[in-house]
Amino acid sequence: MFCFPPENNAVTFFNVSSERIAMIASNLSVISCRRANSALCLSAVEEHLQASSYRNLSPTGHLLVALTLGFIGTFGFLNNLLVLVLFCRYKILRSPINFLLVNICLSDLLVCVLGTPFSFAASTQGRWLIGDTGCVWYGFANSLLGIVSLISLAVLSYERYCTMMGSTEADATNYKKVAIGVVMSWVYSLIWTLPPLFGWSRYGPEGPGTTCSVDWTTKTANNISYIICLFIFCLIVPFLVIVFCYGKLLLAIKQMKMV
Repeated sequence: MFCFPPENNAVTFFNVSSERIAMIASNLSVISCRRANSALCLSAVEEHLQASSYRNLSPTGHLLVALTLGFIGTFGFLNNLLVLVLFCRYKILRSPINFLLVNICLSDLLVCVLGTPFSFAASTQGRWLIGDTGCVWYGFANSLLGIVSLISLAVLSYERYCTMMGSTEADATNYKKVAIGVVMSWVYSLIWTLPPLFGWSRYGPEGPGTTCSVDWTTKTANNISYIICLFIFCLIVPFLVIVFCYGKLLLAIKQMKMV
């Protein structure tokens, strides 16, 4: 616990009192707007209340989040960059299956470059720093790249399943199927991350207000329907594909050991 001198106690008391007065004024504004039946006024006040609800981390909490993001961003960037450098340098690594791994590394590397620095900077300051447009960009880019990685993992598991369970040996020179899988992962991700830019749900602040993502909290039919579809088609379906493919492979390996 921190100990403050008397003058700091007075300042702290004044700040807390000011916040309470502002909260009471906002609540009164909401009541006044509802009585006046002014949709524009009510919307503005409720957006202000929603924005203030994100300030729920202490300075120490923001610092811990910043340190964590800094470590993840730095380690993720170096690790994925090393994989890409090795893939480009050594021809023996350029097999079709490794192209899927490169696709995953590329999407993760882009997250470390296009996303993590902004959330890291925001956490060091305790607030989002690059405005509403930057928030939408951050939410879209991170959602897009995250889904690309997940779909690539599902495609990778399916490719392993087909190779192991097939009657013919894998062709180390056939890149067509893998290329289709890579393109499909990006197209599929775009299909599910573009709608919030055109009105089906939206991208906005989340958590302590230092990161942005899909709007998980708004209780409207428009938003809930998108969240449900996103959850099913971008999490449950890829997860079931991965579980099915690797489950079948493990079962086949177990049966081979028993023979």
